[in-house]
Amino acid sequence: MDLLNLEELKALVRQDVGPCASIFMPTHRAGAETRQDPIRFKNLLREAEQGLRALGLRSPQARGLLKPARELLTDSAFWRHQSDGLAVFAADKLFRFYRLPLDFAELMVVGERCHVKPLLPLFMGDGHFFVLALSQNQLRLLEGTRHSVDEIDLEGVPTSLVEALGEDREKQLQFHTQTQAPGTGERAAGFHGHDPADEAKGRLLRYFRQVNEGLGQVLRDERAPLVLAGVDYLLPLYKEANTYPHLLEQGVTGSPEALTPAELHRRAWEIVQPRFLEAKQAARAQYQELAGTGRTSTNVREVVPAAYHGRVDVLFVAVGIKQWGRLDPDTHSVHLSEEPVPGDEDLLDVAAVQTVLNGGTAYAVQSEKVPDNAPLAAIFRY
Repeated sequence: MDLLNLEELKALVRQDVGPCASIFMPTHRAGAETRQDPIRFKNLLREAEQGLRALGLRSPQARGLLKPARELLTDSAFWRHQSDGLAVFAADKLFRFYRLPLDFAELMVVGERCHVKPLLPLFMGDGHFFVLALSQNQLRLLEGTRHSVDEIDLEGVPTSLVEALGEDREKQLQFHTQTQAPGTGERAAGFHGHDPADEAKGRLLRYFRQVNEGLGQVLRDERAPLVLAGVDYLLPLYKEANTYPHLLEQGVTGSPEALTPAELHRRAWEIVQPRFLEAKQAARAQYQELAGTGRTSTNVREVVPAAYHGRVDVLFVAVGIKQWGRLDPDTHSVHLSEEPVPGDEDLLDVAAVQTVLNGGTAYAVQSEKVPDNAPLAAIFRY
């Protein structure tokens, strides 16, 4: 599906696009329900046009802004290849759509900036990861969340050894024979001396270096852990070529060609879940250790500007709780409201978004699990 990285999230948040329609909806991967998805999208587009007109756009302007989104309605291939959720952003000089492994609630928001709150689970610190399924014949990159997984469309990344090295079929068959483990469907694990397998190792390393180079562009600015899946002898070879800083030592062993995305997700989650829990517990312990030193705060008026200026290193924010208000762009002072008035935002979401955009870690937790029983709690970098 479509990969939404931190760089694109920054562009959506920071670009001054003028009136923007942000549309979120659940979608279906297969079955009769897929026929209902474009109908629901059409209804949301109708709401978006009404919202744009309420902001002051004339009808032709609103229709023109939504034209690229409306063209998706007749793209049958687009609707056949969906994930769990669809996010669409349409503005005067901006049109983006993302098919993502997130089960969105149906939502349409029109405002002066793009609304990105529903995307935050992809950037939180406790449930977003990648799986790289390696073999000589097939390469797959999967993006996973706590509950779902999707295969990412790879551009500029070779997806097989043949594609990477441009070898003809006869040479590839010879290569397979040289590296085949007797009596198995996998390659031999040993590479010794000047054995022909040394040449095989060299080819694999060249292949993996090309893969690593391509993934460097796909995963730029990502901080989510990457789990390798492959037969035993391929994993250390890929680690030798790897430069992605968040590659995990433990991998999913066995032939990934025989595993479905759901099976890869289940086995990779068993590896990443303990690490997510450990990191969250360490952050909570750090908060308690720093409490009272000036390096922590539960004050919304203090935390929101600090997040905007990149001071927040770790943020705990309660799910299901809202604090309405606004951040003055000139004075960076925070005005709170008991009920939302025009121009207000949920400041808890603002704090989470700005923390992520500035390289911090945000955890969305139940209210009773926020330190000091507050709506939000921050650890400052300084």
